[in-house]
Amino acid sequence: MFQKRKAQKHGLYIIIIGCGKVGATLTEHLSKEGHDITIIDQNEERVQEIAGIYDVMGVVGNGASYSIQMEAGITDADLLIAVTASDELNLLCCTIAKQVGDCSTIARVRTPDYSKEAAYLREKLGLAMIINPEFEAAREASRILSLPTALEVTPFAHGLAEMIKFKVPKDNFIDGMTVAELGMSKTTNIHICAIERDNQVHIPSGNFKIAAGDVVIFITSHKVAKAFFKDIGFKTNQVKSTMIVGGGTAAYYLSLMLLNLGVSVKIIEKDRKRCEELSMLLPNAVIINGDGTDQALLDEEGIHYTNAFVPLTGIDEENIMLTLYARHVSSAKVITKINRITFKDVINNLDLGSVIYPKSLAAEAIVAYVRAKSASQQHSEVETLYHMFDSKAEAVEFNVKEDSAVTNIPLKDLELKENLLVSLICREGKIIFPGGNDYIQVGDTVMIVTTYTGLANIQDILK
Repeated sequence: MFQKRKAQKHGLYIIIIGCGKVGATLTEHLSKEGHDITIIDQNEERVQEIAGIYDVMGVVGNGASYSIQMEAGITDADLLIAVTASDELNLLCCTIAKQVGDCSTIARVRTPDYSKEAAYLREKLGLAMIINPEFEAAREASRILSLPTALEVTPFAHGLAEMIKFKVPKDNFIDGMTVAELGMSKTTNIHICAIERDNQVHIPSGNFKIAAGDVVIFITSHKVAKAFFKDIGFKTNQVKSTMIVGGGTAAYYLSLMLLNLGVSVKIIEKDRKRCEELSMLLPNAVIINGDGTDQALLDEEGIHYTNAFVPLTGIDEENIMLTLYARHVSSAKVITKINRITFKDVINNLDLGSVIYPKSLAAEAIVAYVRAKSASQQHSEVETLYHMFDSKAEAVEFNVKEDSAVTNIPLKDLELKENLLVSLICREGKIIFPGGNDYIQVGDTVMIVTTYTGLANIQDILK
């Protein structure tokens, strides 16, 4: 144990087993939000590094060991999160924690066989959540490919609404238009939530003028999004063909989703045994045994003509180079999977199309759960959490369960924090894009967009 546990004043006491990329990302986010964290890993050097960076307690050892969990303080823990590289170890860690401590448990489970049984495992092992970064990455990629104009597509309000990110091209119809003018001239069923310009994030008012190069985030329904993009001169057709380089778990999940949407799929994978497995698992996909980083092979297999190109190798540098080549030789929609969270400033300056960080997607789902657990005594739950523009802003979806200082009062009469927008209210299955006379009531799902981070309760929107 590397340092004495600090006295817990605020937040939850959380044990994180596994100091890989997901574990480190979780430690960063949850320690920033004021929770008391202990990390466990068998790699002493890694434990020392993470514990030192984030000022948390570290324990070296097997996270599935009763004695190691006791040393980490499992009997005092509110939550244990197991995110090692082994699904079986993660499930065992959670099982032991439930037997020894009175805490909630979350396991990372990536294997498709286990993922199909997620509901059964959750029920029988008493898990609060099963998280699968590769599946979440594939699902995000699938959503983007169904609306290829977008850089990102994130569902809210139980899928009734989508938050969509796109970049304004030069000389586009909306270049130079204010947010209010856009609302009057085109569909009014979109709500612009945030705009990034020159690395600065703005929660725009009606007189904010949109410019070429801006990265805009708006919320609407999927159907309206396509109509909006068509109105402002973007192509909106769903892709019909996709080339994937790399045949790992994420590639399997994505291929399955795309094939179900009627999209033809070609996978290039250099491991012959894996190609044979994929041929059995995905009989309707074309599986090519070869090196996806070979330019001649890519050309031969039709990179120039494919509608979409998605490199899903395990090496970030390969994914980046493949994307840049695809951008150079084709007009394909490209999605780049990046595992490492570092060097985001450099990555953002490259023309990589849509960039997906599986580890961040997994961490956001867990952070949303932790916020909901922290705020549960205040009868308001965080349903969904989405970090925008490298965590400079966030969208938080609340399920309002009880009357409070923000309910049944017109929004114009509430003293809201600055740089905060009540962007959506979902009431009885209907979406409301609220104006000043609208109000929040019990039973609503409410989405807040703000540059203020750490909202845990709907009342936190007040000054």
